[in-house]
Amino acid sequence: MSRDKLIYAGVIVLAVLGFLVFKQSQKDQQIGKPKAALELPSINAPDDIDKISIKDGTKGEIVLQKEGDKWMLVQPVRAAANAATVKDAVSNLVGLKVDRESGLRLDDEVRKSKKLDPEQAMHVVAWKGAELKTDLFFGANMLAVKADKPEFAWIVKGYSSWIFAREPKDWRDKEIFKFEDANASQISLINRAGEFSFTKGEKGWAASFKGKELERLDEDRVKDLLRELKGLIAEDFGDGKLPAETGLDAPEATVVVTLKDNAGKYTLRLGKVSGAGPARFALRDGNDTIFVVGKFAGEWLLAEVTKFQKIVDAGADAAHDAAVKPRPAP
Repeated sequence: MSRDKLIYAGVIVLAVLGFLVFKQSQKDQQIGKPKAALELPSINAPDDIDKISIKDGTKGEIVLQKEGDKWMLVQPVRAAANAATVKDAVSNLVGLKVDRESGLRLDDEVRKSKKLDPEQAMHVVAWKGAELKTDLFFGANMLAVKADKPEFAWIVKGYSSWIFAREPKDWRDKEIFKFEDANASQISLINRAGEFSFTKGEKGWAASFKGKELERLDEDRVKDLLRELKGLIAEDFGDGKLPAETGLDAPEATVVVTLKDNAGKYTLRLGKVSGAGPARFALRDGNDTIFVVGKFAGEWLLAEVTKFQKIVDAGADAAHDAAVKPRPAP
């Protein structure tokens, strides 16, 4: 081979070697370099959202919607929503912040272990009008997946799972009565024991039972009754129950509280026991919702006359009787 050809071949070899060295140098520079961080997504939940859908795993969907200035539960039943409970949910969504990407590879096994699979995840969607604002799947340990980025799991700050993991009944407005007990002027109570009437005068409460003055009236017991009724809330609801099932077609007790100065009247009818426990069905006049009230409300409305009387000291009475009893003749 001529000298010129040898020189030419050497130049080519050097060029190839130089290129290989350059590529290796680039590769070496990449080793150990951190992977580019993913851009953190935003939650984008404004405080004026007006519709929320909540699906807790395989449980039925709960839908809340604002109508005018009030929130309504529209699924699984239509009913007035508890304004404070919905406010907590909205505030929680607005306050959510994505802290960082979790680094998890979301295969089926990982999704299941982190409760991000369809059977376990808490799926929360929020809208403002027709515009979708938030669509998130929440799992364990503050992990969340955005519906538009299902391959990534994010660490989210501020999520309170208990706010969304409520039963449908707990999203509802449970208020039955709301009045100031000091404003009550008259109470009528009819139950299986008979008819009670309590009237508030200038010197306190007076009472009658079956049309006669109630002896040994304990005014504190009347006040206890009012305290139980003034902020009465439901434990549950009897949606879809027939009158014969609830006993409200023939109530076991009816109470009427009348406020002074014609400020209002509150009437509640008490029906049958709602299940195995002591809670009972109830119906408030002017509201067709069938409520379930708790044990203490039921006990007051089914009270015997002795519940409103001062306790007699049996021991003291016996001692007194013995002291005044005439001695037997010798």
